[in-house]
Amino acid sequence: MASFHSISVISLCFHFLFSISQALVPASETFTYVNQGEFGLYIVEYDATYRTLEPFRNPFQLCFYNTTPNAYTLALRMGLVRSEKIMRWVWEANRGKPVRENATFSFGTDGNLVLAEADGQVVWQTNTANKGVVGFELLPNGNMVLVDAKGSYIWQSFDYPTDTLLVGQSLMVNGVSKLVSRASVENNIDGPYSLVLESRRIALYYKTMLYWAEYPGIDSDTNTFTNLTLVSEPRYPDDLSIYYLFFRYHFRNSNPLFSPSNSNTVFTRHNNTLSYVRLGIDGNLRYFTYSPNVQNYAWDQFYALLDRDSRVSECQLPDRCGKFGLCEDNQCVACPTPNGLSGWSKDCEAKKVTSCKASDFYYYKLEGVDHFMIKYTKGDETKQSQCERKCTSDCKCVGYFYHTDRSRCWIAYDLKTLTRVGNSTNLAYIKTPNK
Repeated sequence: MASFHSISVISLCFHFLFSISQALVPASETFTYVNQGEFGLYIVEYDATYRTLEPFRNPFQLCFYNTTPNAYTLALRMGLVRSEKIMRWVWEANRGKPVRENATFSFGTDGNLVLAEADGQVVWQTNTANKGVVGFELLPNGNMVLVDAKGSYIWQSFDYPTDTLLVGQSLMVNGVSKLVSRASVENNIDGPYSLVLESRRIALYYKTMLYWAEYPGIDSDTNTFTNLTLVSEPRYPDDLSIYYLFFRYHFRNSNPLFSPSNSNTVFTRHNNTLSYVRLGIDGNLRYFTYSPNVQNYAWDQFYALLDRDSRVSECQLPDRCGKFGLCEDNQCVACPTPNGLSGWSKDCEAKKVTSCKASDFYYYKLEGVDHFMIKYTKGDETKQSQCERKCTSDCKCVGYFYHTDRSRCWIAYDLKTLTRVGNSTNLAYIKTPNK
């Protein structure tokens, strides 16, 4: 009997200790918000309609918003309340998986954050049930965190960016390593552009095609990145009128901090804690900061990565001149056609080749042009005839680009913006149907 009693006590103690380790969220800290009721008064970013939720810490607030009827995104917005109409969406839980009216956003005693439809179907969650979470907090920097009894983060929104980085937020080589553009103002799904932190570079892609890259601070074959962080610092400790805003790179095998001397460092006129970097719908990376002294248009765009005033031309943007346009000196100047160049318009488009039979199409030649992928990729060293043969045998190939002086070949699966260059040995051969 004594032995049975001892076993029972041990079992109860184990159960008690296990329960403590699975610490519950106090009932007073739980919440459920329903997507219903009146909309906000202002026209905000993306011309969205929105409903505010109680989680709020100036200048951040959670909301449901939509840009198409009955398709809502749970998102965090940033901006001072007195300038509500110019607030920006800086984090999203469920891009591409919208919820409907009466959907719920809840935080239960098990420590899980859940976004669900009215019928209970889970659309998004943090997967933190029974992992020791005791509380939810929206921090002053816009990071939403779930914490355990020691204050350690079990989950944080900063680990899951969409198209935007806030000050203090990072991209991780071995975690979420990229920003992904929004498809359009109306359509809140992933777009074709991504900013990716790779082990030895930071890169911009259109689908899988590279159109910009930089290798900051990599000084050996063995050194690699672990992460980058968007950082805000005063230019001088005793002068708070000018601030740096820059990416700080952390390295695996050397001094982990890269100073604000890299090419993407910018200066702002304000304390830029209220700042962010966004990969835009058009594939450009832009820096924004908030001016506290301006009532309207308070967000300053003070830097664009690909721009007439930066080191890399706007012509490097795949969509700068639409589906098929020629760009020169940051301007769209012509539409290439089989009969030569015509005046540019936003409707420029190459004729589609629908047949894979070589007898059903031919190539027309353009001289002194480059594709956006050429600047940052080496291409294949091969003869021009082999380059053409490769494109001809590939139904998805829409044309090929060839540098005769270097015998380099690039196969194109999208045309988009071509750049006029001075070198006549840079050639393009565009597929077009015979009829």
